[in-house]
Amino acid sequence: MKALTWHGKSDIRCESVPDPKIQDGRDAIIKVKACAICGSDLHLFDGIMPTMQKGDVLGHETMGVVVEVGKDNSKLKVGDRVVVPFTIACGECFFCKNGFYSGCERSNPNAKQAEKMWGHSPAGLFGYSHMLGGFAGGQAEYMRVPYADVGPYKIPEGLTDEQVLFLSDIFPTGYMAAEFCNLKGGETVAVWGCGPVGQFAIKSAFLLGAERVIAIDTVPERLTLAMQSGAIMLDFMKEDVYERIQQLTQGRGADACIDAVGTEPETMASKDSVIDRIKVATFMGTDRPHVLRQAIQCCRNFGTVSIVGVYGGMLDNIPMGSAINRGLTFRMAQTPVQHYLPKLLQRIEKGEIDPSFVITHRATLEEGPELYKTFRAKKDGCIKVVMKPFG
Repeated sequence: MKALTWHGKSDIRCESVPDPKIQDGRDAIIKVKACAICGSDLHLFDGIMPTMQKGDVLGHETMGVVVEVGKDNSKLKVGDRVVVPFTIACGECFFCKNGFYSGCERSNPNAKQAEKMWGHSPAGLFGYSHMLGGFAGGQAEYMRVPYADVGPYKIPEGLTDEQVLFLSDIFPTGYMAAEFCNLKGGETVAVWGCGPVGQFAIKSAFLLGAERVIAIDTVPERLTLAMQSGAIMLDFMKEDVYERIQQLTQGRGADACIDAVGTEPETMASKDSVIDRIKVATFMGTDRPHVLRQAIQCCRNFGTVSIVGVYGGMLDNIPMGSAINRGLTFRMAQTPVQHYLPKLLQRIEKGEIDPSFVITHRATLEEGPELYKTFRAKKDGCIKVVMKPFG
């Protein structure tokens, strides 16, 4: 089959790889109808995620049709149209039983690798390094899904592939980011990063009762899309973020701040972001937490900092004194998609949101490698790429 594969920094290829096969009775094989390039895939493209191997199949935002089912899987049948959560969960361990599917104790066969870096292992993820399981991803014609009696969710008739595709990751992630803010109604929420996850965080904050959302970015197309959702635009290359938020909140600060950027912010955003970049380039640091620092400083006393941007290692110079003395709450997670998917599907069915609003580019798998570059460079107004392997 055709698939997008990783061969090193900035080297993504569309090539032939072996077809996936059933390996366990609970498996299923999905014929991929639509898949997407995620912002976190760019961390792989940039070569900053360890334990990638040449030839690894990428992708963790996938939906399609079941074409084969393992003998022990009674949930799915051939022909079912499903969306596949990027977090792989067994459904039986302590964390799965408590709804924390992204903390699954069983789904990462390489948990010992993750434990060395993080103390404990999260769940296995599709297409996202061998430290997180080495599972082949969904930017391919076909995809093997382990624990397929827990993950894939059947999609009702009447909804398009593009309407449901982002239930695999970015819609639940953006919604979780807003839910973490503990909104009661009438709040001001600041969102750093207006990529796809940031766009869903903005939409979700309004759905959950926020009165104002401040969208922080510098890419015109992203800011325009955020404004179309009702957000106040703040270009961090033209305005002082802290001073502008202070002005908008009469000096109190935002009720909640969402970091939807993570480890790769714009290098020239500030002096500290330049220093962070130098540290990473000289192997004196692993991550660049400029946005997190700014979110802490901009959050009001006893407010919430919600973190859904991807960080991988150790963060330097975090203003914990500010956070502790002012009573901030931190919420963060790799999204337990299975927990959110059913209720977000209901919101789509009710017409409260059409997730396809973020799509700017539609393509084939063969066009994928070039679109990785376009997405990375933020060229051609590229906010979200969807690929359809079979046209």
